[in-house]
Amino acid sequence: MDKTVSEYLLILVRGFLMGACDIIPGVSGGTIALLTGIYERLVTAIGNIRPDVLLKTFFTDRKAFVAELKYMDFFFLVVLVSGIVAAAVTVSKIISMLLESYTAFTYSFFFGLIIASAVLILLEIGSVESRGNIVAVVCSALAGLVIGYLVGGLEPAMLGNSYPVLFLTGMVAFCAMILPGISGAYITLIFNQYEYLLNCIHTMNIVPLVVFSAGGILGILGFTKVLKFLLSRYHAAMLAMLTGLMIGTSRLLIGKVELSGGFTTAVIACAVAGVAIPVILEFVKRNCISKEQTSQ
Repeated sequence: MDKTVSEYLLILVRGFLMGACDIIPGVSGGTIALLTGIYERLVTAIGNIRPDVLLKTFFTDRKAFVAELKYMDFFFLVVLVSGIVAAAVTVSKIISMLLESYTAFTYSFFFGLIIASAVLILLEIGSVESRGNIVAVVCSALAGLVIGYLVGGLEPAMLGNSYPVLFLTGMVAFCAMILPGISGAYITLIFNQYEYLLNCIHTMNIVPLVVFSAGGILGILGFTKVLKFLLSRYHAAMLAMLTGLMIGTSRLLIGKVELSGGFTTAVIACAVAGVAIPVILEFVKRNCISKEQTSQ
C-alpha cells in the first residue's frame, strides 16, 4: 500500500511539472514526461483508451469494465491529469501577473524559449537518417515557415474567442502537449487564445475551458495514432514543418514586444534567459538517455 501511495504521489508531482511547463509557451510537457520516465507509459495509456468499450462494459459487465480501466491505466491518467490541472491553476496566476506588469519582458522570454526550441528540433533533424530526404525536409520547413509567418501576422480580432475557435485550438494544442519539444501553450498563442485562456483559468470561467478541453480530448483520441504514424513514417519532414511553423509565428511575439516598449537591454536579457531553459532541458534529457543506454 505504501509503495502504491508513494508511486502515485510521484506521478502527481510529475503531472504538476508537466502542467507548469505546458502553461509556458516554448516548454513542452512532453519533454518533462520524457525526462521523468513516464512518456512511453503516457502515450500507451492514451492509445489504449477505447470509449466504445468503456461505455459498453459499464452497462453490461462490471468485471470487464474494471479490466478495461486497468488496460487504459486509468488511475495513472487521473492522478497525472490532477497534477497538470493543479499546476495550470497555480502557474496561470503567475503568468497573468507577469503579462500585465512586465509585458515586454515576458513575451521576450517566450521568444527566447521558442527560438531555442526550434533550433534544438533542427539539430534533431540533422541526424544521418534525415539527410537522405533533404528535399522533403527543406520543403516542409519552408512550408511551415510561410504558414507560420502568415498566421503570426493575423490581427487578433480576426480569430476572436468563439467556441469553435477554442475547440479547434484545444484539438491542436493537446496533441502538441504530448510531443516532446513542441509546446501546447505556444499553439494557443498562435491561435490568439493564450491570454484569454489564462484569464479564464484565473477567473474560473468554466465554459470556455470545458470547450477547449473537449476539443483537446477529441484531438488526442482522434489524432494521437495519426501523429504517431506521421512521426514514424515522415519523422524528419514533420519536425521540419513544426520548426518552420515555430520560427515563422515568432513574429507574433516580436510584435507584442515592440508594442510593449521594444527590445531594450533588459528585455533582450530576458530572451537570452529564455534560450537557456530549453538548452538545459535538452542537456539533461540527453544525459538521461545516455545513462539508460549505458545501463542496458
